[in-house]
Amino acid sequence: MKRIVVIGHAALDHTYRIDAFPTTPTKVRAREHLVGGGGMAANAAATIGRLGGPVELWSRTGDDDRGDKIRRFLVDDGVDIDFVRSLPGARTSSSAVIVDGHGERLVIGDRDHEMSFDASWLPLERINGAGAVLSDLRWFEASLAGLTRAHDEGVPTVIDGDFDSPHLLERILPFTDYAIFPAGALAHLYPDERDDRARLGHVLDAGARHAGVTSGTSGYHWRNRAGQSGHQPAFPVIAVDTTGAGDAFHGAFTWALVQGHGEAECARIGAAAAALKCRELGARPGLPTHAELEDFLATQHAAVA
Repeated sequence: MKRIVVIGHAALDHTYRIDAFPTTPTKVRAREHLVGGGGMAANAAATIGRLGGPVELWSRTGDDDRGDKIRRFLVDDGVDIDFVRSLPGARTSSSAVIVDGHGERLVIGDRDHEMSFDASWLPLERINGAGAVLSDLRWFEASLAGLTRAHDEGVPTVIDGDFDSPHLLERILPFTDYAIFPAGALAHLYPDERDDRARLGHVLDAGARHAGVTSGTSGYHWRNRAGQSGHQPAFPVIAVDTTGAGDAFHGAFTWALVQGHGEAECARIGAAAAALKCRELGARPGLPTHAELEDFLATQHAAVA
């Protein structure tokens, strides 16, 4: 299997499980606390690594204890961190993630807005021969450089469209093969449209080959430029924590793409990885291995049959 390059954000998550979100400001006792890896691109890379795919993350951290922990967590999940640069004087991103008894979460992020955006040191030549490039767009300069190079080299590109700048996002779409959005981000990109089908059509018109939207328990809807479309239902699981489910979807979708699967099967594999991720507290403890993913899909197939 060819190596996958993932570009974007890495963070350290402090996750707290509580019974319920309070209706007024007060003190709440945590039932459980977990420190682990976070960040959209880093979680997607960890998903690929857990599935056994060769993957490297291109990212930045501060030169601090948080950054050291992030790198250790990534290595544990099988991610190549040769191009996760530690920047002197910068502060590593972190998040407080509060999860209620239904698995829903509140995320409070802390990022160093003074961290350098310079991407000139990235080894763009490594994209030639890669199986795919996946980006969360959080490091826009690196994302634009990497996706442009991949497009020029004929390497498939995948983006996580959970990005709050429609202008910058539309600059990326001409270099994107597979554009996957959470429902809220897609609606923010095309606020004048009333339904996701029309919004996905605009994404295709902007240059993407495949446009899809994840909608939680409503599953994944997609269209492509060949006129095909599909819907992948969400797999039912008892959700402990939904944090990182979208990241798992993107990572597994890209892993399946490089494996040679078609779009519908990539969506099925992505949905399964996202569902399995929700089994445990934190963005990564529930991520499946390849064997766990296959066992789960076989069980689901048998149930449908």
